Amino acid sequence: MNNSELVVNTPKLEKLGIFLVLLSIFFIPFSSYQPISFLGEFSREAPVIFLIPAILILVYTSILSKKIYIPYKNPLFQLLLVILVFFLLTTLLNYPSIKDYYFKGTTGSMRFIRQFAALVASSFFFMLTYYNVFRKYSAEKLFRLIRRVFLYSFIVVWAYAFLEILIVKLNLLFLRSAVSLFDYFPFTQAKMDYRLKRISSVTFETPALATYLFTVAGWMFSYVFTEKGLKRFIPGLAVVVLALFSGSRAGLFIIVCQTLVFGIFLVRKVKYHKLVFYISIVSIVLAVTADAASGRKISTYLIEKATSFDLTDSEHAISNRSRFGIQSANFEVFKEHPILGVGYGQQSFEAKKKYPNWAKVGNWEFRLKYLNKDNPSFPPGYNIYTRLLAETGIIGTLLFLLFLVFIFIIAFRFVLKNDDRYLISIVIIIAMTGILLNWLKVDSMRNFGFWIHLALLLSMMRNSKVVINYKKDEG
Repeated sequence: MNNSELVVNTPKLEKLGIFLVLLSIFFIPFSSYQPISFLGEFSREAPVIFLIPAILILVYTSILSKKIYIPYKNPLFQLLLVILVFFLLTTLLNYPSIKDYYFKGTTGSMRFIRQFAALVASSFFFMLTYYNVFRKYSAEKLFRLIRRVFLYSFIVVWAYAFLEILIVKLNLLFLRSAVSLFDYFPFTQAKMDYRLKRISSVTFETPALATYLFTVAGWMFSYVFTEKGLKRFIPGLAVVVLALFSGSRAGLFIIVCQTLVFGIFLVRKVKYHKLVFYISIVSIVLAVTADAASGRKISTYLIEKATSFDLTDSEHAISNRSRFGIQSANFEVFKEHPILGVGYGQQSFEAKKKYPNWAKVGNWEFRLKYLNKDNPSFPPGYNIYTRLLAETGIIGTLLFLLFLVFIFIIAFRFVLKNDDRYLISIVIIIAMTGILLNWLKVDSMRNFGFWIHLALLLSMMRNSKVVINYKKDEG
């Protein structure tokens, strides 16, 4: 192949790479299929299927153009690298203990390799792939493009969820054949929860659906800013309604928090004051009317959800005891290793010795899952912050929290500039609010929504971008 052929094909490859990245965003919620074992930590993550070839295309086109874009002079990116290096360092310093860890057929060393590899893949390779695509567009065009992809994805999620609600909540069982058609949709296995009557749509469980809603909420709310008439309220309202029907307690609470954040941004603009007033009045009237028509079932349902985090709650006692018990154990690990923690990915090896009796006694989840050596799944940390305290100590946790604070400060500064980055900055703040609150109940940084929004923020800061030039290998 001669040079002229390379020039012709490179733009086509770049377009293919962009298309694959957009597909990876579209397929974020689709996780109800059988896990793909060779993907390891990403066995349920459909976006990886598209990101791997996208990365290969990025590397290949970068070699041809003799440059790749890495924002290594960006202070936010630098802090991310410091965090990764510190997580590695604290693990190396704890290696004398880690080499003797063994639980559920896994050594401490192997556990670190898997967890750290997943973190590096997400925070470096995947995030930089998103960044290299996003930086090709202006903030306004990027906002419209990504929002359109999220909207198309959300429409599919809502279509499935709507059928689920009709079948599971309203007992319209004749519609089950319509749901089975989703078996033909990529990365989707049609299923419904008839026992608990919870909604999961195309995701593999209700909490996964809630996590997706946190990711798209800001994008759907943003239609209020850009559209006219009643149709601009439909996407945002659809998010709130789906959170309400999903059955996820934390999901509903976090969506309410994101809605309040969005309301604050609306109130900041004088021209939207009348709109906020009308929305408030209509919402109150509709809520009161719907509650009265349902015989107070809606208000009773919301009260039950708000008060269901008690350890004695009849429906959620087991789940609550597991979550709070594991978080408590991780905090005990932190108190014994306050500076450096026990090493990244190692919390389960130490925390299993400290699970409190009030969490374990009479709790089948500990007996059959968390402490069952025959069950290969490791106990989750159920909280990223207590997990990091246990694994990386106060230093690693403060670095991570500082990183999150900087994200909000930078995004809010873009909001204050009130230029073409205004809307995308609001979306980033709303999404990050949901993700950070969600981390109070999950312990994984394998969250595509977080890394996508970070890449968006870095792309808007690309005055700090640096092109790394290198010579073609002559060997």
